[in-house]
Amino acid sequence: MPQAEANIGTVGHVDHGKTTLVKALSGVWTDRHSEEIKRGISIRLGYADTSVYKCEKCEGPDGYTTKPVCKCGGKAKFLRKISFVDSPGHETLIATMLSGSALMDGVMLVIAADEQCPQPQTKEHLLALKIMGIKNIVVAQNKIDMVDKEAAKKNKEDIEALLSKMGIKAPIIPIAANSNANIDALIAALQEFVPTPQRDPSKSPKMYLARSFDVNKPGAEITTMKGGVVGGSLMRGALKVGDQIEIKPGIKRVKQNQETWEAVKTRIVEIDEGDETLEKAVPGGLIAVQTMLDPYLTKSDALSGNVLGKLGTLPDPMKTIECTIHLIERELIDSDFDIKPNEPLMISLGTTITVGMIQKQKGAQYTIGLKIPLVAQKGDRFAISKRIEMKWRLVGYGEIV
Repeated sequence: MPQAEANIGTVGHVDHGKTTLVKALSGVWTDRHSEEIKRGISIRLGYADTSVYKCEKCEGPDGYTTKPVCKCGGKAKFLRKISFVDSPGHETLIATMLSGSALMDGVMLVIAADEQCPQPQTKEHLLALKIMGIKNIVVAQNKIDMVDKEAAKKNKEDIEALLSKMGIKAPIIPIAANSNANIDALIAALQEFVPTPQRDPSKSPKMYLARSFDVNKPGAEITTMKGGVVGGSLMRGALKVGDQIEIKPGIKRVKQNQETWEAVKTRIVEIDEGDETLEKAVPGGLIAVQTMLDPYLTKSDALSGNVLGKLGTLPDPMKTIECTIHLIERELIDSDFDIKPNEPLMISLGTTITVGMIQKQKGAQYTIGLKIPLVAQKGDRFAISKRIEMKWRLVGYGEIV
């Protein structure tokens, strides 16, 4: 089976059915963390792969499926393999959603038909998609089985009004994820509106790390222990087993009250995608890279937010950035705000989440000091959030100059 070609995110308000929809599409329940299971919400980014097929007999959306055999019993042709990035919808986890959006080639925006639209995180996630430049969007109007025809129609009109206000064009597909109703039409829409992007595997590799793990079981013999594993998406280039790599900004060191960051250097031992082992990984899909690192360095997402590349190819981390800032129109966030020097801001670039403060301003150009350095270059865009009423709210984006 080939490697996944594209990453499709699931975003939307908490408890609108994102994780249930991913399970309907892939068969995988992505909430695996004990606290996620206990609380019934996604806390960390979840991942699942699925393959898309088209029945050779059935016409239109009815023929799309995630199985090699259609519901009509006919043979289905393989089209592509995709990865889902399941983002949390809770308002306190907007940083996690932003880090996930850096991996997404397109998005399923899940909106429940049995609640008023828009809900706060529905709107905020749409703003995030605009800021991050994600234009390939399909709206899944979920829980359609929970309302009558008139309520479903009114909810759809509200969704259309929200998309229009945000300046977003996207198809709206009514579904019931719990019973797999109309999932074939959703798959057809994903095929049409979230195409596989053009990528250049000849460039030097750059991988955003969204997770890191210690995969060894407690009490494992030292002779059987595996090196630390990092997970995320390769944005460009290619990686293969045996490559010498570096991970930046790496590990924080404190000496004489001075903070420095030390790049982590290691070698790739194994590359996995789902249950399959790869000799070589190219852009597209979500992969796990086993390294020679002490698993202590990778446990509990310790290296999430870092950037991985071949040895000597990544730029030096920036502790201070020069940038322009573009604020969201105030009517879109229904809040009065401004940004001021020495005020903490949440900066999200790639999968890196850090806190920054404006040190100086000259015209439209700002200097921002960062708590955690960014591995970035000129032209990179990042999201900016600000504390409003004790909660982080998206207020705009910046661009490094």
